[in-house]
Amino acid sequence: MVNTSKGIDWLVETLRRDQSPDGSWHYPFETGLSTDAYMIILLRTLEINDEELIKGLAERILQRQEKNGAWKLFYDEVSGNLTATVESYYALLYSGYFEKQDKRLRAAKKFILSKGGLNEVSMFTKVMLSITGHTKWPTFSPLPIELILLPFNFPINFYSFSVYGRANLTPLLILTDKKFTLTTKKSPDLSDLRGGRADSDTWIRSEEIRSLFSFMEKGVKNLMGLPQQLHELAQQRAKKYMLDHIEADGTFYSYYSSTFLMIFALLALGYKKTDPVIKAAIDGIKAMRTTINGLPHMQYTTANVWNTSLISYALQEARISPEDSMVLKANQYLLARQHDKFGDWVIHNPNSLPGGWGFSDINTINPDVDDTTASLRSISRMNSSDAWNRGINWLLSMQNDDGGWAAFEKNTDTKLLMFLPIEKGQFILTDPSCADITGRTLEFFGNYTNLSRDHQSIKKGVNWLLNHQEWDGSWYGRWGICYIYGTWGAVTGLTAVGVPSSDASIQKAIHWLHHIQNDDGGWGESCYSDNNETYKPLEASTLTHTAWALDTLISVSEKPTTEIRKGISFLLKNLDKEDWTTTYPKGQGMAGAFYIHYHSYRYIFPLLALAHYRKKFEK
Repeated sequence: MVNTSKGIDWLVETLRRDQSPDGSWHYPFETGLSTDAYMIILLRTLEINDEELIKGLAERILQRQEKNGAWKLFYDEVSGNLTATVESYYALLYSGYFEKQDKRLRAAKKFILSKGGLNEVSMFTKVMLSITGHTKWPTFSPLPIELILLPFNFPINFYSFSVYGRANLTPLLILTDKKFTLTTKKSPDLSDLRGGRADSDTWIRSEEIRSLFSFMEKGVKNLMGLPQQLHELAQQRAKKYMLDHIEADGTFYSYYSSTFLMIFALLALGYKKTDPVIKAAIDGIKAMRTTINGLPHMQYTTANVWNTSLISYALQEARISPEDSMVLKANQYLLARQHDKFGDWVIHNPNSLPGGWGFSDINTINPDVDDTTASLRSISRMNSSDAWNRGINWLLSMQNDDGGWAAFEKNTDTKLLMFLPIEKGQFILTDPSCADITGRTLEFFGNYTNLSRDHQSIKKGVNWLLNHQEWDGSWYGRWGICYIYGTWGAVTGLTAVGVPSSDASIQKAIHWLHHIQNDDGGWGESCYSDNNETYKPLEASTLTHTAWALDTLISVSEKPTTEIRKGISFLLKNLDKEDWTTTYPKGQGMAGAFYIHYHSYRYIFPLLALAHYRKKFEK
């Protein structure tokens, strides 16, 4: 007989110990080494000599180097990652604490050249290299800055892009237009990393975009005004967009990458390094630093609202009273961060009032559906009808016309953007409906509201999920790794709104989860799944993947099956485990480029699975 109480108690006490005085949980949002490398490069380029931070970041980067000289994005990445290695090599060199002759840098250089050199790195790394004088800006600009002036009724316009796309493209439009470069006397020489060709137009590798580009140019020419006036107006519009979306901490949308680019875009427009806006932006991204194993890490953003909403919800599922001080403080924190400002989401959703929640601690204008359902679950047992009603209304209003829900905005998924010369464009430029968020939204409506199962929103959401199941029975999860995550979201959502476990789609999903269970009783999935667009096993079990798979099976089972018992046994045996599987990324931002290790997940999802097992089977 399985007894989950000991494991649940251990998890609850761990979370109680780790809660911050303001009621939130500050578990790190760890995103590899890119932000650490960029911070060193930013500080050195702006000649800000924060030596303690630079030394700490350099030490963290060095600790992650593989024996072959490369750096990886995830544990099972074969040989290494070229882009991560170039960024790390450049940062270590620019830090001033390492010479090219250092054997570790020589090994990195050898790896870089073996993979094609600077010409083969990702587009955003090419942008950074162009800004800092190591790569030429392309002669053919990926997008004309006048794009920002195109009217809403034009097939492609500024608001066709996702909010994340706009945040990063706005400063990029300015930088590519100005072909801005900033170097210092200490700028390292990276010319020996070229690997043969030195072709700036390797940025553009698709012939299909030429016609699309000319199509946009025609749209621009139809605008009223002289070309030079339009050009200057576009620059001003881009600058205004950035300045209008600066959060209280000085960051642009509270994202590291967009703030990094904004700093250089403002310099390109004539701002001084000492301008208050630029100083505030630097202070803002510095404030996002965290400490991991004694060394600094620059977070891409903070995950405080996400951590807190999920943890508080999981604690309540584990029978911690809403009156418990831990839950009360968490919910007070969340209620204070419900949005009351209009953000860009209103462009495609003009008939709703604010009421969502954002991801980071200081986010006030960029709410998302996932954080909103998570926060509403957490406050569901409180007497907070105003916050509750505003949240529900905003959620319902954010459903896409196709029936699914996306992360940040509504109906922001035009297929035309796929032809633009933006690497990983589907992750940067669009915000499509996805199985994980659609499923979690249905789960919330089904288990926490009185919404009828015949409600049009529910029926459309169910149809979207059923129409987007993969051939093997899984669902692709956009914001987690990956098919296990999507399947967990989809199945728990479908069952919550009345789809019976006997339904063929549910049975197919159950069969798939049984089929991929490991011999030790757990589950594990590789980050290669998202890039390959097909499930790839990790060849090892992780606590988080196991918890997602278990929670899925528990939701559709009348009694504990052999697979469930084995999974619960794996969790209980390994709750305090510390190895590469516990630090392996479980979240994704951009396939093949940007992965997230949520330090909170190893507690949240095992607690949720164990709590649901106890609730259903240990009566």
